[in-house]
Amino acid sequence: MKITSIKRTIRNTRRLAEIVKVLSAFGFRQLVLDTGLHRLLDSAKEALNASPGDNAESLPRPVRVRMVLEELGPTFIKLGQVLSTRPDLIPPEWASEFKKLQDRCQEVSFGEIYKILIFEFPGRLDQLFASIEETPLAAASIAQVHRATMKDGTAVVIKVLRPGSRQLVEEDMDLVESLAQLLEQYFSDLGYSPSAVVKEFSRELLKEINLVIEGQSTERLRRYFDDDANISFPKVYWSATTRNVLTMQEVQGRLLSTIRPEELSQGERRTIVANGTDAVFKQCLRFGFFHADPHPGNIFLLTGGKLCFIDCGMTGQLDKKTTDQLINLVAGVVKGDIDRLCRVVIELTEVNPAVTDSRDFRLELQHLTGHFQNTDLKHLNITGLLSDFFSMLQRYHIQCPGDLMLLTKALTTIEGVAEYFDPTFDVLAHVEPQIQEIVQDRYSMRAIKERMYKTLTSSLELLEDLPQDLQRFLDHARHSRFTLNLELKRIEHLSERIDTSSRILGIAMIIAALIVGSSILILADRMARQPGFIGTLGIIGLILAGINTAGFIISYLLPRKKSG
Repeated sequence: MKITSIKRTIRNTRRLAEIVKVLSAFGFRQLVLDTGLHRLLDSAKEALNASPGDNAESLPRPVRVRMVLEELGPTFIKLGQVLSTRPDLIPPEWASEFKKLQDRCQEVSFGEIYKILIFEFPGRLDQLFASIEETPLAAASIAQVHRATMKDGTAVVIKVLRPGSRQLVEEDMDLVESLAQLLEQYFSDLGYSPSAVVKEFSRELLKEINLVIEGQSTERLRRYFDDDANISFPKVYWSATTRNVLTMQEVQGRLLSTIRPEELSQGERRTIVANGTDAVFKQCLRFGFFHADPHPGNIFLLTGGKLCFIDCGMTGQLDKKTTDQLINLVAGVVKGDIDRLCRVVIELTEVNPAVTDSRDFRLELQHLTGHFQNTDLKHLNITGLLSDFFSMLQRYHIQCPGDLMLLTKALTTIEGVAEYFDPTFDVLAHVEPQIQEIVQDRYSMRAIKERMYKTLTSSLELLEDLPQDLQRFLDHARHSRFTLNLELKRIEHLSERIDTSSRILGIAMIIAALIVGSSILILADRMARQPGFIGTLGIIGLILAGINTAGFIISYLLPRKKSG
């Protein structure tokens, strides 16, 4: 084993002991016992025997889980924040509680930040920046932000990863992956794969700890709104940007989170909400690439009601096919078309079509559409529709793509901004022209011609390749070189049953041999003139057979896997 692997194992052991301690402190001792975490290390036993904190067990479970995540640090806080966008995986009340997670931390000393900057820009830090303010603008769990001035006098902000944050996140992710596998082994009725969720979470966290990705996302959104007089994104200075440092234009404005609605006129509030709504819906419906966390702390108000979005670390992406399916979803709900809605579910998820064909599923879809049927588009609450739709899928253990949940998060967040600044503003009525235009473009003659041309081209290519494929098929048939590949579903359970049956048969044969052999020895001893050692050996054999029989019955009756 390599030295680095040994060090990582030691660190993981310490971290696991800390996790067990925190879980026990917040009243989750039974969970530790059920999953077998306490068996993985001896140091966890003391923490397991410790009593929970004051009133810990009296709090609701979602609250205690949120407190556990906050206690365990940045990786687990980010995990909770991602899960808060996935009501298809966790109950709505849990998702609502996880939205309260905060990752604000104590400031890192400027000396530590300066060491990182020296390391990232060796020999040219003074050539890039004329000055850097020592007092940070913001300090989060993963990064810290400082004002700076470049050599040409440009005012910028520098976002720097906190020392050791990448290493901590990578080590925690190794441990989270192991815990996910453990959960998948012990709890079989979750309705989704914890390992798959962790992989999705890893992709999101990768964006957070690689500031080049955040810079690329910011630059991409900035290009989309280059010609928009009401929406902007900060400029990225690539000469002063690395994986650990992101340098962007300083935005001269006020954060919406620092502004009270009563400070603004009715017209100013309406302009803010209209511009924010336009920005989010254009990103989602037109560009297919969107800022997934447009809360007031990430939006600056500039002069004239113009908005500037920052912190593009969490973004989502929708392809054209997904966008079309979302339009089909809205149309299917409004028209009460159950068949179309079932097709949308099949296209958007990996559900077994047998589920969508079931009577219960179609009845629930009918009940869902009843709330929205015969409703004008301008009066349709799309966010409520998506939330109800994904909640219904969660009840059937149907997992949705992560970007769709990020879309719901973005729409919900911007609706919250609208409700805060102007509760009378009708978001859907404002964006109805955009949605109608997209629908019309989809069914316009130009779009139909493009789809027909694409279909015709694919068909011609298929016909062109058909003779060659047919000749290859005949060649294989002539030389008897066909290979038949069969995929047997649930074959692993069959092998487990065969293995169990073999072990049971082997144990039964051993017990039977002990009984028969011991009986023969006892009988031979009684027939002998001087009974002695042979009879004792036979009695010992019968005792062993009895012990083995009892142990076999007990082990067979005890459950080997907990599924709750």
